[in-house]
Amino acid sequence: MTSLDFALIGHPESWRAAADVLAFLRGPELTPLPDDEVRDILPWIPPRTVCHVDAGSPIAGATARGLYIDSFIPPDRLEAANLRENIARVRAAAASAIHSGAKIVSLGGFSSILIEGNFDQLPERRDTVFTTGNTLTVAFIVQGIRKMCALEGRNLRNETLLIVGATGDVGSGCARCLAPLVKRVLICARNVERLRRLAAELQADGVQVEVATDVEQFSAEAGIVICAASMASPALLLGGLAPHAIVCDAGYPKNLSPGADMPGARVFFGGLGQITGGLRFAPDLRGILNRHPFPNVVHGCLLEGIALALEGRFEPFSQGRGSITPERVAEIESIAARHGIYLAPLYNAQGPVEAGRESGRLACSRRGVSPGGGSCQQQG
Repeated sequence: MTSLDFALIGHPESWRAAADVLAFLRGPELTPLPDDEVRDILPWIPPRTVCHVDAGSPIAGATARGLYIDSFIPPDRLEAANLRENIARVRAAAASAIHSGAKIVSLGGFSSILIEGNFDQLPERRDTVFTTGNTLTVAFIVQGIRKMCALEGRNLRNETLLIVGATGDVGSGCARCLAPLVKRVLICARNVERLRRLAAELQADGVQVEVATDVEQFSAEAGIVICAASMASPALLLGGLAPHAIVCDAGYPKNLSPGADMPGARVFFGGLGQITGGLRFAPDLRGILNRHPFPNVVHGCLLEGIALALEGRFEPFSQGRGSITPERVAEIESIAARHGIYLAPLYNAQGPVEAGRESGRLACSRRGVSPGGGSCQQQG
């Protein structure tokens, strides 16, 4: 067994992404499968290593070797009804990572939601540690909000912040980091008791907080919105937004519905980082695994494992709901920056946000959500 520095566990974000991975694995000599056959075949594919991944640190000169393991959770089977089957897939992917000798494993997307930080659900291991990767995800969301405010000439201190999926690991982490920086915080999630506990925590620090289980109750009041709910598909309509609201879709899969009507909203996909030292895939799956309009862009949850591997810190940095604090976010930001890992250029379904102010406007994006982008998020 060859020892590796890291392993990344992910799953197809869309059926298009699943079809592209299958086409690559089958080889160019075979005709790509029709969509209905992809849907029939994918549930029968066991978790497996798709490719090896090498990462470099242009600043520290370090290198790390790893692999990407796809759990092949079907994109339409992320609901609670498939919980047992999906946990079994994550366990099988984790077993593969352990067998490979990976020292640290990042759980991407729904993988971390299914485990909920309870790493005891994973197979027995000796020298392999797991991280949800959510702390670096929060770091990039917060950085993205700051950058968008700067682009728009907005002062965070004057803003009302709405967090959808606020009681999850990512949502609550964003609340702790951003609450002291804004005028008012609105938190929304399904579980009332968790909402009240988070509100009490924030209020103890002098933050003005209101709670709701219906996002429509708050949407017209917020100038900044973070969508970090655990949704099985892009279904959040988020109507009635304040004019020129800044909206961060930090879901993986995306939260915002392709049919969301948000006139004048300034939307970007949050939680993404760029590794300036580059990634090398063997076989070369660039453009298939990292489906983004910029090179070497990766979900923050996966980049956390790479950053820790480059740092030589093989520890469970992010361990589940409620453990993300501003101090931990600052620490992982410093680790990532030491290895040339920074906030990715901002973009949305219509393209780069920074290419021109109007390119970031989504009056009514009916073209669908881009397959790239997003982040790991937790149950709201």
